[in-house]
Amino acid sequence: MYDKISNEIKNVVSVYFQGIYNGESDKLENVFHPQALLFGDIKGEPYFKTVTDYIDGVKSRSSPKDLQEDFKMEILSIEIMGNIATVKAHVPMLGFNYYDFLSLNLVQGEWKIVNKLFTHVE
Repeated sequence: MYDKISNEIKNVVSVYFQGIYNGESDKLENVFHPQALLFGDIKGEPYFKTVTDYIDGVKSRSSPKDLQEDFKMEILSIEIMGNIATVKAHVPMLGFNYYDFLSLNLVQGEWKIVNKLFTHVE
């Protein structure tokens, strides 16, 4: 059972990676809960957005794919307890060295990202 759930979560994160790498907002809308929040810092500056604002930002920027960046995103770890999970991911893109901590929840039978906490590490 754990392997099945782990694979479902890996699939959600894979779609998330594809969405941000390719600039595909529809994929991001599919994996995020509509009330998800994003917190973090970019080079020491605080960052807070609703998922709607975040996806609008992805729509309006050049994607890493358009900029011909290599795809280097990867899952570093997954922890699952009941209907919640956390994923630690390395997401280098657009000149940043991001690390994401994604919180997921099983919502109406589907895993959704409900929170994204991230930072840029020099």
